Amino acid sequence: MGSAVRVLAEATPATRDRYVDLLRVGSLAVVVLGHWMMAAVTPDGVGNLLAVVPALQPLTWLLQVMPVFFFVGGFSHALSYRSLLRKRPEGSADSDTATSASADSVYAAFLRARLQRLLRPTMVFVLVWGVVALLVQLLGGGGGLTGVTLRLVTQPLWFIGIYLAMVAFTPPLLRLHERYGWGAFAGLAGAAAAVDVLRFAAGVPYVEFLNFAFVWLAVHQLGFLRADGRLGTGTGSASGTVSASGTGSTPSTGLRALRVPALLAGGGLIGAVVLVAAGPYPLSMVGMPGEKVSNMAPPTLALLAHGLWLVGAVELLRAPAARLLARPRAWRTVVAANGVAMTAFLWHLTAMLGVYGALLALDVPLPEPATAAWWAQTPLRLAAAAALTAALVAAFRTFEHPAPPSATTPAPGSGPLAALGATLCLLGVLGLSMVGLGGLLEGRTALLIAIPVSAPAAVAMTLGGWLLVERAGRGAAR
Repeated sequence: MGSAVRVLAEATPATRDRYVDLLRVGSLAVVVLGHWMMAAVTPDGVGNLLAVVPALQPLTWLLQVMPVFFFVGGFSHALSYRSLLRKRPEGSADSDTATSASADSVYAAFLRARLQRLLRPTMVFVLVWGVVALLVQLLGGGGGLTGVTLRLVTQPLWFIGIYLAMVAFTPPLLRLHERYGWGAFAGLAGAAAAVDVLRFAAGVPYVEFLNFAFVWLAVHQLGFLRADGRLGTGTGSASGTVSASGTGSTPSTGLRALRVPALLAGGGLIGAVVLVAAGPYPLSMVGMPGEKVSNMAPPTLALLAHGLWLVGAVELLRAPAARLLARPRAWRTVVAANGVAMTAFLWHLTAMLGVYGALLALDVPLPEPATAAWWAQTPLRLAAAAALTAALVAAFRTFEHPAPPSATTPAPGSGPLAALGATLCLLGVLGLSMVGLGGLLEGRTALLIAIPVSAPAAVAMTLGGWLLVERAGRGAAR
């Protein structure tokens, strides 16, 4: 693997925006570490350290970095989709009909390309855990920490479901961005604010779930703005690339380059502080057990403000980070980590709960969370979880490698089929994150948009949707 990473790193074009790769893998690494740290496991169950020690909740304003991942996703999706548009066959835009057919084909190819690396490792994870869950329950298990594990390991899949939605909505939202620029972002942010007004001031039921779309898509829209150089430190829309020194194809320099990121960081931080201090929003930027209002599920205007603060902050750090990534060793580390980041994310809770399970099986005392003994044991638990995650990554990393590019061209009209497949994947992944893998034999269900969904049904939707996307994206031979 080391030689392959070296070859990839050395083949990196000088114009590649390496900072985006660092943000992608860094944000996932922070999420993994946060999950490991927040788990307060005792023989009686799994709790949350932030609930045990509420004074630690302000740390979530630094460690809740999912907005950064979605921001980077917007940047990457814009570049990927535009690249496919530029590669359309000559003459594909001779008429409105031809243009529509070509856009359909590009959309199908785009979905297939973006979903491959996401869904291949996800489906392997789900199928492996599905078999384990079924065997455990057939053998009469499923209680205690085992039952908790079967419920918890699928919860992070919500993130993949939201990301699928962002991929699916990229083309229409990118067109809105190209027409309205900052206005498209402002429209989504305004819709998120209106949802919270209807939710908290008018008491409209269920309206809050719309913010799963408005909040995260607004953050995603910031990635489009970065791709067009509208954040001051971003890159030009033609290539979306930067040099190793941190300058883009349309560089901004000095204080002017920092103005927009500083406004985002400062305005977002002030907005989040005001909303939490004066509004109905909790302090924690992650979900807390038993809380009446969560900033995460569903997302709130306070979380959007938090996302603005984070986006501005990471953009302010872009230039020094780009200088660091110009060093071969640092860049090879990022390349290696990006090659296994999704696999590590999928399996990190399995590793953490495996460590706790081993401690309980060996009758190793588990100190009460947040005590001196608990803190003293924490480095050993983290090291063990990291080692087990590395072993799981070694076992499953091959599924994260994208399949070879298709030698076929998506057929005209393939866009709707691909969209249907992406929708099924989205619903299936979200349903599985809600219902978990416990109670398979009892037919346990969870409500997904008012429809009861079981784990087998969720897996079937995800797999069926993926196959539809693959079929639409491959099309007929040239």
